[in-house]
Parts: sequence; C-alpha cells; structure tokens
Amino acid sequence: MLDTYARKHVDIFINYFAKFFLKLRLKPNHITILSLFIGIISAIFSYNNYIYLAVILLWLSGLFDAVDGAMARISKQTSMFGTLMDVTFDRIVEILIIISLSLNNIDSRFYMIILLSSIIISMTIFLTVGALSSNNSIKSFRYQAGFAERSEGFIFLSLMIMFNDYLNIITILFAVAILFTASQRFLEAKKIFNEHENKQRM
Repeated sequence: MLDTYARKHVDIFINYFAKFFLKLRLKPNHITILSLFIGIISAIFSYNNYIYLAVILLWLSGLFDAVDGAMARISKQTSMFGTLMDVTFDRIVEILIIISLSLNNIDSRFYMIILLSSIIISMTIFLTVGALSSNNSIKSFRYQAGFAERSEGFIFLSLMIMFNDYLNIITILFAVAILFTASQRFLEAKKIFNEHENKQRM
C-alpha cells in the first residue's frame, strides 16, 4: 500500500541516489547486490541482538532496493535478469531476517512457519499473475498493489526485531496482512484473466 501511494513522496530522494550512483559509473545490478549484502549483515546483527543496527541496515537495504530500479529506468538499463535478481534477493533478505529471529526464539518458530507459508502463497500469486498478464506499471513486470507491500513488510520485520516480547503477536499480524494481500491479488487476478479471456473470444 505504501509502495503504491507514498512512493511519489520519496521519488525525489530515491532518484537523487540513483543519479549519484550512475555518476560513479555503477550499474543497477551492482546496487542490487549491495542491497542483498547489507540485508545479510542486517540478519547477522539481528541474530546477535544488535537491534538498532539491524533495523537501520534493513531499511538501508530497502532503500538501495528501490534505488536500483530507479537507476535502471533512468539509464534505460532494465533487464529481465535484473528483475530476477531483484525479486530473488528481496526474498532472501526477508527469509534471513525471519531465520535469525527463529534461531533466537524457539517458542516463536511455529508462528514463523506460518509467516513463511503466507509469504510463499502471496508470492506464488504475485509472480504467476506477473508471468501470465501484461505489464501495467513502471516496473519490469506487472505489479499488483495490495495492503502489505515491501514497505509494510519492512515495518513488520522492524517491529519483530525491536519488540521481542511481542514477537508472536507481531508475526501473526504480519502473516494475516500478507494473506489478506494475497486474497486481494487473487481476486484481482480472476478479474484480469476473465477480461483477457473475454477479449480473446471477441
């Protein structure tokens, strides 16, 4: 939701970094890899209970995740492999943060399994719709907006890192938000595919 409706308010900031890195002759894929590297360090800090450093690095990883796409669009260096790296590395960072929290909180592991399962379901719908339908966004694939997008995910992950005493509650709320988003995307997909099939019949 925030990625869709609040992005215009931070685009100037993101584009500034994009142009700065392009002036350094860096490519979008370099920043994608840097985003992954910072995300991995965030998970390591989370595991070792460096809470604030973990959260700061998590959001820095998220910033660079947005900057690489802006760099690709500005420099017209968009690529299918870049999109693959972007989506894959996003999930790796999320999974590593969840694993780091699971290793330190045995009683929360069942809830983490539910969270990971919800992410799998949501991403299956998201990527399948992207593969089967035409693109309608500035991204390299069809982007379905929803209640819980990347920014909401970072907010929930940050809360999970910072408020350990409420980890189970936050984790369940995160899973519910993801499943609600998956339902939104599933229903939207049905509408998209029905419209496509009706056009084919005409």
